Amino acid sequence: MMQFNIEQWRAWAPNLESTQQWHAWSKAPVRVPDEQQQPDVSFIAPMQRRRLSRLARMVFNVAWPLAESLPALPFVFVSRHGETPRTLALLHDLAQNEPLSPTQFSLSVHNAIIGQWSILRGDTSEMTALAAGGDGLEHAIQEACLLLNEGAPAVLVVIAEESPAAIYAAYIDDVPFPYAVGLLLTPGDDWQLQLRPGSGPITQWPHPLNLIRTLCTGQTLTHYWSRRQWTWSRKPN
Repeated sequence: MMQFNIEQWRAWAPNLESTQQWHAWSKAPVRVPDEQQQPDVSFIAPMQRRRLSRLARMVFNVAWPLAESLPALPFVFVSRHGETPRTLALLHDLAQNEPLSPTQFSLSVHNAIIGQWSILRGDTSEMTALAAGGDGLEHAIQEACLLLNEGAPAVLVVIAEESPAAIYAAYIDDVPFPYAVGLLLTPGDDWQLQLRPGSGPITQWPHPLNLIRTLCTGQTLTHYWSRRQWTWSRKPN
């Protein structure tokens, strides 16, 4: 069983940024249209943000305010699909026998975003990029708890998914709209996360969005994936 505190959280999706907007969405969740809205990263200098993809901007949008008052902290980033738009562009170039851009390739790999984060913040703390299945959030929490147990005073966890290109529509069905969820974890026992063998229904919404609903409404949270049952519980106030 893992124990931790969620000191702060932030989330971003198209037209869903403020805590009030997420509270309203949590009470009546709907699929929000993706109008290619760009997250606000105006806190980064224009020359530095030129290379940030929308996925990277989503991550920075939720993570930067959580880390702003902390000089350095470990970072766990998780995404099931990663930079699919960049990867698709590279595959298109290959199909056309065009030379590949070294910059685009280097920014398409799964740990590129935490590399950009480390450079822009000047933070050399331990950072991990995970590619996981439908319970990637829980694996990220597990990684973060290991870092807390090793003495880290806080750990930043971000899970983000970009809208897949139309060509992937038949294969990626777990991203109803682009989103990023950021959590600042600290040592404590306010939250408990327990893993048991088990099977159950797959929920309508990706699990990170269900966690937001739990944070906003106080609903209980049990998540099933690949014969694993994850149970989230919060200590009563």
